[in-house]
Amino acid sequence: MADPSSYRPRPGEIPDTPGVYRFRDEHRRVIYVGKAKSLRQRLANYFQDLANLHPRTRTMVTTAASVEWTVVSTEVEALQLEYSWIKEFDPRFNVKYRDDKSYPYLAVTMNEEFPRVQVMRGHKKKGVRYFGPYGHAWAIRDTVDLLLRVFPVRTCSAGVFKNAARTGRPCLLGYIGKCSAPCVGRISPEDHRDLADEFCDFMAGRTGTYLRRLEKRMMEAAEEMEYERAARLRDDIGALKKAMEKSAVVLADATDADLIAVAEDELEAAVQIFHVRGGRVRGQRGWVTDKVEEITTGALVEHALQQLYGEETGDAVPKEVLVPALPEPVEPVQEWLTGRRGSYVSLRIPQRGDKKALMETVQRNAQQALALHKTKRASDLTTRSRALEEIADALDLDSAPLRIECYDISHLQGDDVVASMVVFEDGLQRKSEYRRFQIKGFAGQDDVRSMHEVISRRFKRYLAEKERTGEWADGEEPGTDGGAVPADTGAVSADAGALSADPGAAPADTGATPTGTATESTAPAGTVTGASADTLTGASAARESGPLPTMGPAALTPSALGGPIATPVDGALKDDDGRPRKFAYPPQLVVVDGGQPQVAAARRALDELGIDDIAVCGLAKRLEEVWLPGEDDPVVLPRTSEGLYLLQRVRDEAHRFAITYQRTKRAKRFRAGPLDDVPGLGETRKQALIKHFGSVKRLRSATIEQIQEVPGIGRKTAETIAAALAQAAPAAPAVNTATGEIMEDEEPETTAGSSGVPATAGPPDERRGQET
Repeated sequence: MADPSSYRPRPGEIPDTPGVYRFRDEHRRVIYVGKAKSLRQRLANYFQDLANLHPRTRTMVTTAASVEWTVVSTEVEALQLEYSWIKEFDPRFNVKYRDDKSYPYLAVTMNEEFPRVQVMRGHKKKGVRYFGPYGHAWAIRDTVDLLLRVFPVRTCSAGVFKNAARTGRPCLLGYIGKCSAPCVGRISPEDHRDLADEFCDFMAGRTGTYLRRLEKRMMEAAEEMEYERAARLRDDIGALKKAMEKSAVVLADATDADLIAVAEDELEAAVQIFHVRGGRVRGQRGWVTDKVEEITTGALVEHALQQLYGEETGDAVPKEVLVPALPEPVEPVQEWLTGRRGSYVSLRIPQRGDKKALMETVQRNAQQALALHKTKRASDLTTRSRALEEIADALDLDSAPLRIECYDISHLQGDDVVASMVVFEDGLQRKSEYRRFQIKGFAGQDDVRSMHEVISRRFKRYLAEKERTGEWADGEEPGTDGGAVPADTGAVSADAGALSADPGAAPADTGATPTGTATESTAPAGTVTGASADTLTGASAARESGPLPTMGPAALTPSALGGPIATPVDGALKDDDGRPRKFAYPPQLVVVDGGQPQVAAARRALDELGIDDIAVCGLAKRLEEVWLPGEDDPVVLPRTSEGLYLLQRVRDEAHRFAITYQRTKRAKRFRAGPLDDVPGLGETRKQALIKHFGSVKRLRSATIEQIQEVPGIGRKTAETIAAALAQAAPAAPAVNTATGEIMEDEEPETTAGSSGVPATAGPPDERRGQET
């Protein structure tokens, strides 16, 4: 626990101007981001007597080890930069609203030639119009099913669409009149887009025009005695009205507004939002957050507005936002919202009438959401705390292991040997920090040796990062106390096999920096920094020539605030949550899946590196015994122990993650074909070759000139392909298992696997692997 006075800036260092500040812990992780109209006055509040601080604020300042700030010109710029940093670093002490679920939206893909109506979740995509959010996906499908009678827009996937276009037959919806069948040319792309625009207009609340138009056409059909058409139009009008009835009328027609209500107590706050479009409630969502510092209702509203509209532009930001309390000051927030929309946005508290009555309804929803959340979490939080305490007592740890890492080895009879690392923090999964490894030090089956290699690789990187970021104690050298870290980066090159767990996570052990990640350089805590677009591009050159110069407020222009802003702070590459990349954050407990041999291998790997402050244990599957290094007898936890249950969850998650990766590698190997061995031949050109020739057999018999006819294949590449196929063993003929007939000339036209090679291609043993 740090003493705030140890990193308190000297008097006069902090400017009396608007800016954004961030606190970092001893591992250089950003743990809190805030903004202030006056940095000097705001930061002074954190360095008063600890007894006068809010308990959670006191925890934050004692966890922190340094504070930094960036000067900006206006409060609007401070609001933008604060949002960018919170999104980039994910600080643990900031107010973060947690969605209790992923809300579905009704989406219309206007960025496609033939727009498609579908249910979408997750991040919003450019060129797609969204309506919602809805409470349930079935509510969207019911609404769409009604509207397709009037607006028969495409709803099928790309695969179904292409298949229908190839066969010339539409899907079932095309036959029953709920799709205009653009796949077979029944409607032109322009007319289908007009249909999608009308669908969007109706969903946006402009319903009266279509109802009046259909009623007029129905009357005309009746007058002309076309009663079947009139009846069909009558049913269409009924379908539209039924769809409209699903959204209650709450405000005057043409009212577009978002209503935000907050229910809070001393520790947590719940936020509920009603989206009103065209006077009707079109969507609803809710968030819950921990109050990690003493914060007003207006500040909670400000954070909710940042999360709600931080990624939105144009009509996605409504003309009117109704809130229970205004942020202080309100002008920068209102100006920011106006900038996001492109026209004036009214931010106010409803005082009377229908809007105040609806706000009371939203407020009741927020209170019920908070009560339900506290009922669920009370049991969960108590259980997790008890589990960590039981583990600490059973393993004789000094404190509860807030970060636990678990390792597991997976293989199939010695082939495709891989390992997994899963991370639990505060008893909860931290999936963004999962990592997986390929065992490269040896071939064959040896779980103990594999465990030693994985633990060594992981903690070599930890020591290397610790040395590079300057976290060694004065006079301490890496690898003392019996361990040594190689001086050059090549010593950890074996780690190139580690991969990140999630598509969006930074690759582990590859040394690669994801696109958009800023490389930061050293600057003392408290240095006033700013960054314009031009300044950031020259950051690398500045590091080579010396420390970066201090920049004033003028350097941070509004144009430079269009995206996440990285300021030069330290020499380590940072994760998107502010941590040093890769494996720079150590666990308090390492758990291995296995018994005494695996535990001994893990402990030996740590001892060889001179690491003696990380506890190690193993959980054996047979009797669920906990093994400790150097102990002949296991620790047996009661079957009803919450600590044992947590260890089992960690172990089972590591096993699931390892076996999933191992199966992926095995399946990829089974699907491999001769084209996979051609250097420089990517997935797109493999598919193009198979599509052009129809099979690998025909490709193998083609000449170099014929191969060159494929788009994107030059002379040199064609020669490489021909040479690789000539060296590869020819595929055995396919056999009809029912008749025993050899089908030499019947080859599949479609592709399979990652390489686009038919499943029959390759040696016989590889085909047998596909069949199992």
